[in-house]
Formats: sequence, C-alpha cells, structure tokens
Amino acid sequence: MFDNIRQDLKAHGGDWGAQGFWALLVYRFGRWRYGVKPVLLRKLCSLIYKILFKLVQILTGIELPCQVEIGRNFVIDHFGGIVVSGYAKFGDDCRIRNGVVVGLKRVDDPCAPVIGNNVDIGAGAKVLGRIHIGDNVIIGANAVVISDVPANSIAVGVPAVIKPLGRG
Repeated sequence: MFDNIRQDLKAHGGDWGAQGFWALLVYRFGRWRYGVKPVLLRKLCSLIYKILFKLVQILTGIELPCQVEIGRNFVIDHFGGIVVSGYAKFGDDCRIRNGVVVGLKRVDDPCAPVIGNNVDIGAGAKVLGRIHIGDNVIIGANAVVISDVPANSIAVGVPAVIKPLGRG
C-alpha cells in the first residue's frame, strides 16, 4: 500500500494538496483493508474507509470506489464531477480530468470499460459500457465513447469518432 501511495504522490507532482491524490489515498486504503486480519479489525477499517470515501466524495467531487482496478501512475488531473464505476479497469500511466464518467452503459449490464496503458481522458468525457480502450489512446474533451477504441487512436465527438493517432 505505501509503495503505491508514494508512487501516487510522485505522479501528482509531490503535491499533498492535490485532490486527486486524496481520492487515491482513500482508494489505496480501501484496497488494503481487504487483507486485514482479524475480521473485527477489517470491519473497523471498512467503517473508516466508508467514512473517508464519502468525505472525499463530498469535498472533491471524485467517486473512485476501491473495487476499481487501477495500474501504476494513475493521475486525476483536476477534481469535480468524476465518477468511476467499481467495474472499471485501468492500465498503467492513465490520466483523467474533471467531469469524466467511466461507467455502465445500462444498469442491467454491470460491465464497465477496460482501459489500457497510457490513456488520456479529456475533461467531460464519458466512457461507457462493455468496451475496451487500447493502449496509447487519447479521448477528447466531452467525447462520448460507447464502442471499442483500438490502440494508438484518438476518440472525439458525440458519439465518438475514432481516428488513428498521427505521430510525426
């Protein structure tokens, strides 16, 4: 847990006041508590986690439940209006910004996006449903992504149009 927290702090530029770091700190505690023994101590940790989760949610507008799978160097660049489903999965070196929703497309299909490595999600973007986002993808601000995005692509618009990422 502490190695992850140190890495999260580094990814947020060493800024203890970064609200994205606060959300990740509570997230890491929530993941860590699953391994706590004995059961009574784990239940106490679960109560503390639930209180901290709600406090961070109220203060920062970031909903990042501990059920989400997050890789290394995850950065929440700005705060406010961020909702991530507990079913979502993120690879390494991902970045999200304010107003981003990563979640379910339909309530009766509890499956959220699987996001690859080095994915940058712009402000206000919505990434929804049983989809896969490849490595090295940029999702533009306010894009609504409801279909798979292959690696080395950019997704922009409503609904998102997928284009190869021009390097050069």
